[in-house]
Parts: sequence; structure tokens; C-alpha cells
Amino acid sequence: MAKYVRSPDRFSQLWLKIVARRLTCLWPDCMGMAMCHSPREVQAPPSALIHPVLYSFRRCPYAIRARLALAISGMACALREVKLSAKPPAMLLASSKGTVPVLVLPDGKVIDESLDIMRWALGSRDPEGWLERDDPQLIAQNDGPFKRDLDRYKYPERHGIDGLAHRESGLAFLWAIDTRLATAGQLCGPLPGLTDAAILPFVRQFAAVDPNWFAAQPLRHLKVWLASHLASELFHMAMIRHALWAPDDPPILFPLP
Repeated sequence: MAKYVRSPDRFSQLWLKIVARRLTCLWPDCMGMAMCHSPREVQAPPSALIHPVLYSFRRCPYAIRARLALAISGMACALREVKLSAKPPAMLLASSKGTVPVLVLPDGKVIDESLDIMRWALGSRDPEGWLERDDPQLIAQNDGPFKRDLDRYKYPERHGIDGLAHRESGLAFLWAIDTRLATAGQLCGPLPGLTDAAILPFVRQFAAVDPNWFAAQPLRHLKVWLASHLASELFHMAMIRHALWAPDDPPILFPLP
């Protein structure tokens, strides 16, 4: 994710393939915090979809990691940006969980778990070999204890607890990440992979709660890793702002050129 640990030539070739793929595709109808179930049938007619449809919320870390995997894979989808306080009926029809991301496939199946969306996209096309760098145990630590600490650190008033205690607990996970990054620069070796993309959005959110405090922490390797990914073309692509989706809007194909 920083010049993205790939040569400019490789990135240019990947980008041209994404653009070429886009230009030859038709535009579908569209549909999206994530953890969940295996694919299942939606009630809308499968014939209404040509591309996968992604319901998403720009700042949600689960949605961010799904978009990162879709972007690096070059798997075009129709993106629908939603407001979580006003969830569109079409999204709730696809997934009653009411969380993002939600991916509706052209055959009518639904994937409403962010990691499943990542693995589906990369299983279809994985030009950078991200699936070779998948550490389910480390991702589970991120999605479980670290996410719990993150929520309570960021929103202590919602939980009626001491947020600083959870900041310290979360910091222990960051130190474990920092130690791991000291070895090779990325979480599963010298190149970025699925594990980096799956954990990055949550570390970003943790760091943003109190930027001055985070800046004072001697997490040298983690800070370099975080900054390089946040400055990358891939991350900027995944974080492009889109207007909220409305049913009559023309489709927005993601990733954009």
C-alpha cells in the first residue's frame, strides 16, 4: 500500500487491466460493518444483476478492508454508499443484519461478512498473491479483543467504562504488531497481503481517536507501516468519497479509474 511494495511497471499493468475490464463491462443495479454468514439467495431476481453489487459505508473499517480486496483484485462491482442511520430497504432485503459491507452476486447470492468478501474477490483474481499472506489467527485477535478495546476506547460513554484502560489493552496488540513488522516490514513477510489489509483499517481508527497520544508512542515499525499504506494509491482508491446512493441513481462502478 505505500508505492505498494511493487514496481511502478507492475502497478501500471494492473491498473490498465482494471480500466480495460471496466470498459468492456455492462453496468448493474446496485446494493452494504460485517461479520456474518455464508452466501445465500436474495429475494430480488438474479437476472437484475450483471456485476456484483456492494453496499458500503466509507469510514467503516469492515467496509474499507472489503473495498481494498476488491480494488487490488480488479473485480468490478456496482458500489452503493449508504447511511447506516437510514439503511435503504434494498440493502435490508439482501441482508437483514443491516450492517456493511454487503455484496450481492449476479447469481443472487449474498456475502455479508467482510472477510468472506475479501476471500471471494481474491479467490476470483489475486494478482498480488494476497491469499498467500493470510493469517487467520492474527486477524481473529484484531477482530475480537482489539476491536472490543477499540470500541470502548473510542466510545467509553456508550459502555459506561474507563476508555483509557481499553486504550492500554489495545496498545498491547499494537506492540505485538510492531514487533512482527520489525522482522520484514509487513505482517506476513516483505510484501503486503490479506492480513495487512484486514487489520490496517482498525489500527487507523485506533490511532485517530487521540492522534497526539498515538504520535507519542514509540511504535516505530507500526507507524511506518501505517503511514505507507495510508499514502498508497490503493488506499486512496478505496477511500474515494461517493454521494449517498438513491434507487434511481446511475450505477457507480468500483474500483474507479
